[in-house]
Amino acid sequence: LILIGGFVQLLAGFLAFRKYDHLGGVAFLTFSALWSSYGVTRVLCAAPVSGHLLDIGAGNTEGFTAGSIAFLVLNAFLVILASSFNMVLLCLTLAMELLTICFLLFTVENLPLPFEIVVLSIISVICFYGATASLTNCMFGKDLLMVGPPLLTVQSSKKDREDPLPCVCPRSHLTSGLRTIAELLNTGAVCGVPTDTVYALAASCKHPEAIEKVYRIKDRPQEKPICIFISNLEQLRAAAPPISPLLWEFMENVYPGGIGCIIRKGEWLKKLGVGAGYNRVGTQDSIMIRVPDLTVLVHLIDMTGPLAITSANPSGEADSTHHDMVISRLGHKLEGVLCDGESDEVVASTVVNCTKIDESGIIIVREGCIPAGKVMQIFERAKSR
Repeated sequence: LILIGGFVQLLAGFLAFRKYDHLGGVAFLTFSALWSSYGVTRVLCAAPVSGHLLDIGAGNTEGFTAGSIAFLVLNAFLVILASSFNMVLLCLTLAMELLTICFLLFTVENLPLPFEIVVLSIISVICFYGATASLTNCMFGKDLLMVGPPLLTVQSSKKDREDPLPCVCPRSHLTSGLRTIAELLNTGAVCGVPTDTVYALAASCKHPEAIEKVYRIKDRPQEKPICIFISNLEQLRAAAPPISPLLWEFMENVYPGGIGCIIRKGEWLKKLGVGAGYNRVGTQDSIMIRVPDLTVLVHLIDMTGPLAITSANPSGEADSTHHDMVISRLGHKLEGVLCDGESDEVVASTVVNCTKIDESGIIIVREGCIPAGKVMQIFERAKSR
């Protein structure tokens, strides 16, 4: 029974460490050592060993007494720590403190048998309940058997408490979060969204006043045009823009991805779903279109229609590569930020002027996450086809 008890405590300690419960691991390994030491000592003192009884009498108890005191001190720290976890672990550490006292009284030959029986009974009940509760709760994924709240809780100061977020900030992996941002955009709000490059500010092309707000939020010069994002190239085909076979071939090779193509503007944009924002995106003659390679953003665009997009940073400053950067820099000016963690890139997309692709080829307007050399390789491959 003693060997089984010590082994169970040892196993519980290793399992706790595997679950990264360092307090539980230390506690159970300590209890295993204490249980085994106490049990083996009691048995050896009660049974013949090589024809003799283990003699723990006067003059031979110093080592056992010192060990008992060391266990008392160590377990006292575990009691304090356990009080911040749950009541079952706290009760177990308190019971082990009583067992250590039994060990200490035994070494000085002053252990009352009724006291020892009561302590061992208490430990048995607590261990049985704790093991049953842990196994049951783990199997069913809910607290069917209560382990009790912590006795001590650390109250954070007002400075440690998180400040309320300046805008709505749902998570991108939640469907409800995506719907929340889509509803905001469809009502004319400006939101921060993740892209396949860096974070961006998004406004619905159906709301020109929202696109105007983007300029104010960023302090963006009015002469700098804003591009649009669509969810797939088939949307562009359905709008039937006057695009040459070479440009179609080039687009099919770069979309979806981090390359934006500047093409000629026309009434076909309204068929694409740009609507009232026609005069607020692109220039008078051209528009930059991109199909992002990010599932969550593509789903968002499917829910809102084409989005006017620009990087989510004050003009002239570095791009935002995490939703926390967007919230801290521009959150107080936005209605929402779709939180998606770290961005896939640290620089924005590469911009290519394709308005004269058939006459003189393409021009790299801005080199971004896709190197200019790779863009030219794609173009040459498109030409050869």
